[in-house]
Amino acid sequence: MIPDLAGIAVFVTVAEARSFRAASERLGVTRSAVSQAIRRLEERMGVALVQRTTRSLHLTEAGERLYQSVRPAMDDLGAALEAVGEMRERPSGMVRLTVSSIAERFLSGSLLAGFLAAYPDIHLDITVTDEEFDIVADGFDAGVRLGEVIEQDMIAVPVSDEQRHMVMASPDYLAQHGAPAHPRDLPKHHCIGWRPNPQVAPYRWEFTENGRDFAVDVNPRVTTNDMRVMIRLACAGAGLTFGMEETFRPYIARAELVPLLEEFCPPFPGFYLYYPNRRNLPLKLRVLVDYLRKRRR
Repeated sequence: MIPDLAGIAVFVTVAEARSFRAASERLGVTRSAVSQAIRRLEERMGVALVQRTTRSLHLTEAGERLYQSVRPAMDDLGAALEAVGEMRERPSGMVRLTVSSIAERFLSGSLLAGFLAAYPDIHLDITVTDEEFDIVADGFDAGVRLGEVIEQDMIAVPVSDEQRHMVMASPDYLAQHGAPAHPRDLPKHHCIGWRPNPQVAPYRWEFTENGRDFAVDVNPRVTTNDMRVMIRLACAGAGLTFGMEETFRPYIARAELVPLLEEFCPPFPGFYLYYPNRRNLPLKLRVLVDYLRKRRR
């Protein structure tokens, strides 16, 4: 049976409006045209879909089943047609992103500046936060997080190399207090820790030994949600701190900080741009994904 797409579109509108009059107003046609479209669809399918009285309209059991089946398909069809229409247009619009504060390479400037130069009609709205939430429910197009915290039902595109956590200290601190030989020695040292907000316990420092992962509660002397504060204090000799190697590289190169306990800090998957598993991506997001993939190559 060749589907009557026009009739199905009218039926879906009637099912949601629960009124031929309201459906006709939404569609911009007469009530008679709506009634005829439903009648032709029912005749074609050989079953009643709509039950009308002088005061109300209800779907029959067959009508309810048809509506539940075709409504998602109509959404997909509309998105597909919109995507095809976009092909004759320049990518434009606002892309809303939520990005982890420690995604250094993504936030460095050059990556996103290159994208904006390539697509002048696209605007970016970037919220830098380490809070975890549902990006769809909060109205974001995509997010950037470490791969290990991204939900399995998301599409994820790598935007960095492998990462690893590092313990760092200034030469002055090491000269005064010495270096820990093992992560279990860390609670004996002054530590500068991180937590996303005051309602959350300080982050436990994570390590691996002989293939076994473990965490150390370092009881930090200073706790903050700002990596820049952590680095400044560490450079000033206030204590040991812990974070992504990528973040510390400029300070290591200038000999302001020294990496410690490297044998307990193996690499792990890095940062990913992630977004909902949609059949048809908006063009503005699709070009960002394609741009990031090309930059990775």
